[in-house]
Amino acid sequence: MNPLEQKIIGRIKKNGPITFETFMDMALYEPGLGYYASDKTEIGKAGDFYTSQHLHPAFGAMIGKQIEEIWKIMGSPSEADDFYAVEPGAGAGLMCKDVLDYLHSREVFRSLTYVIVEPNPFMQNKQKKVLEGYLDKVKWVPSLKELSNIKKGCILSNELLDAFPVHLIEMKEELKEIYVTVNNDDFEEIKGALSTDAISYYLNEFSIELPKGYRTEINLRIKDWLETVNEILTEGFVLTIDYGYPVWDYYSEDRNRGTLLCYYKHQVFEDPYKNIGEQDITAHVNFSSVKKWGEELGFETLGFCQQGTYLVSLGIDEMIKELYGNSSDYLFEIANIKRLIFPGTIGETHKVMIQYKGNAKPELRGFSLRNQAGKL
Repeated sequence: MNPLEQKIIGRIKKNGPITFETFMDMALYEPGLGYYASDKTEIGKAGDFYTSQHLHPAFGAMIGKQIEEIWKIMGSPSEADDFYAVEPGAGAGLMCKDVLDYLHSREVFRSLTYVIVEPNPFMQNKQKKVLEGYLDKVKWVPSLKELSNIKKGCILSNELLDAFPVHLIEMKEELKEIYVTVNNDDFEEIKGALSTDAISYYLNEFSIELPKGYRTEINLRIKDWLETVNEILTEGFVLTIDYGYPVWDYYSEDRNRGTLLCYYKHQVFEDPYKNIGEQDITAHVNFSSVKKWGEELGFETLGFCQQGTYLVSLGIDEMIKELYGNSSDYLFEIANIKRLIFPGTIGETHKVMIQYKGNAKPELRGFSLRNQAGKL
């Protein structure tokens, strides 16, 4: 039994069963012990899963291209610290590096300040090693709430929202919530009353009706996160990349066991009570909630589509020619870039959503081929 398991068990024995949301929060974020909060966190080949930036630097370059378009839409601010890109959950810092590698010779670079939101000091140190050539351009803060009054900028995230702790619910004779208790030092699930009325409100808000036996997740923390973004961003864009579905697909009849998954050494598991603190725990994103809750705060949903469609629309073919057209490894580069775009890859499973707060009427190239925001 590792120290994190001991801490969770100790809490349960002292205070009684905890919601799955609390269990997931401790498993992922307990300071010094949780999966994302310890000195053991690894992402990529040496870790438990890949993200798009691990597949090819072209992904970060395309995000840089999007940031440049946003900068132009916002009037091309020219002074230092006039324009911000803020990335919570930056992982190893690879996307930030690839963005800055692409932008460093372009006009936007002079006014850009890149902020990484990272509460884990160990991850901050890893990121600073990756970004040692840009330490004058990148700033670190432990929380979004440390920022204020970003007059022009972009909040961007890649696979962030899926790691927010979720409530687990199951429809029996009536709706029940999943709690975690301990039996002979083994974790065990029990069903109880809903821990918050917000769960019932959520189901009503999105017209979700669950048949008997249906088990799924409710992510309420996305709303809190959007409220924080709204507080710190005066004018700008929110770029969200993650795996997920519109609400009608997320809570469809054939998804009756939910979407909760665990990743450990590049293998997928369904048991969150093993490898505690050593495996990632995720749930897909209900993008309809991101849209609706964002719009209630004044964010206009500019676009939503699959990552592959977005990258093609944004001009990844031009990027390939610009960066790799004369490379002797051109075919190798293309093979890896295809994994960002093609069906059956991250290009299909991951979605891109961009929201906007301000008075302009921006149109983004990345949604010119297909914009499915209307299906949310």
